Amino acid sequence: MKLRIKGNSIRIRLTKTEVDRFEKDHYLKESTEFVTGKLTYVLAKDPAMTELGAKIEGTKITVQVPPAVADRWTSTDEVGFQNNFTIGADKQLFLLVEKDFVCLDNTLEDQSDNYPNPNAVC
Repeated sequence: MKLRIKGNSIRIRLTKTEVDRFEKDHYLKESTEFVTGKLTYVLAKDPAMTELGAKIEGTKITVQVPPAVADRWTSTDEVGFQNNFTIGADKQLFLLVEKDFVCLDNTLEDQSDNYPNPNAVC
């Protein structure tokens, strides 16, 4: 699971295996360790949610996915889903969850479990 944070936006990308695991377990968790602690990020199917949401508790970020959205995404060719919601006066948080495609340019990253890039076909 890849996490990208830029300003008030969070993007999560999942490989095929991770999407399959999320479909089965309804939950994925990863951590990045630092000398002074660790950052944990979670993707969770949450029956209490009606739209994509997120929360932070200490050093744990949880992106919460409504069941209908999760079920449709994991069982179809749908690439991803997103939400932009208000978090305070004049502030919004943008969330994007998507399937990870093979890069079209050269990269050293292992992409063997990524989805085929639809732009690679003429």
